Amino acid sequence: MDNASARPSPCLPDWPRALGAPQASAQLRACPEDFCVDELRDGEPDGEGEHLLLHIRKRNRNTDEVARALARCAGVRARNVSYCGLKDRVAVTTQWFSLWLPGKPDPDWSPILDENLVLLGQARTRRKLQRGGLRGNRFTLLLREVQGDREALEKRLAAVAEHGVPNYFGEQRFGREGSNLAAAEAMFGGRRVKDRHRRGLYLSAARSLLFNEVLAARVRDASWNRALPGEALQLAGSRSFFVANEIDDEIADRLASRDVLPSGPLWGRGELPSMAAARAVEEAVLVSHGDFREGLEKAGLKQERRALRLPVVDLRWRWLDGGQDLQLIFSLPAGCYATAVLREWVIPTM
Repeated sequence: MDNASARPSPCLPDWPRALGAPQASAQLRACPEDFCVDELRDGEPDGEGEHLLLHIRKRNRNTDEVARALARCAGVRARNVSYCGLKDRVAVTTQWFSLWLPGKPDPDWSPILDENLVLLGQARTRRKLQRGGLRGNRFTLLLREVQGDREALEKRLAAVAEHGVPNYFGEQRFGREGSNLAAAEAMFGGRRVKDRHRRGLYLSAARSLLFNEVLAARVRDASWNRALPGEALQLAGSRSFFVANEIDDEIADRLASRDVLPSGPLWGRGELPSMAAARAVEEAVLVSHGDFREGLEKAGLKQERRALRLPVVDLRWRWLDGGQDLQLIFSLPAGCYATAVLREWVIPTM
């Protein structure tokens, strides 16, 4: 789930970086092959059931576009097609889709397949795919024409490998030039949005803005990767959390081992679970976003948490083309953005 642009939209805040402004620049996504993403999924299909699981490689096509093409080809409604997460258009990605086909044979996909849409495999399964139902995503990125201090850039790479990065939602979450936020504001003001997909995009954008604003405050006070008193600590790889009223040696050890992570609010109905200093930061930031908070609550969303710190797993890099281009390979948990990682390393050039 990502795009390769790290240049902030003029309609969005340039949220602070953990390592400060990068001193290097690079050309990002000169072609789709410069940005490759592979979904990492646990488990094997059942081999039988009402759902058909498809493993697809797509190029220059977004997830919703592919899902609708699959629905048309199979003669089913778009809502009968499921996937774990959205992937960008300008990229080469391997992604899983499932279609609910009770009592129906496997469709002939040949009418929609081409060099930009390739079927890698298919199998029957008893359960449809769920949003977020991935172990993560593996990224293989190529940064072209890197300019700047190579040694300083490699120090930044090593620092990110060790400490991770602030877990911001990526710019694409908010639409082109923040258009999803403007649409959310209009929707909360009474404008009707009938399309469920678009309504979900607008709600997600509003929720993501509030989270990013809280995270930005934690980056500014250098607490994004450490626990404050009253922290809602999220268990790594889980949505579960517990509140730590005191940060003792045991909590410090668990933080150091990445067993738990500081978290921030995904806004909805209910009370903030954080307490003391952690809650004070969240309340101070969110007090100025009353319209979005109220709109999310009226939409029926419930309080959830998201980790403030994003671990960058299995990071490797190598210089190509005489040191002008940099290839990066790393994995991120599901729902996290390569944009949040890239913005700590380079400023994009046109």
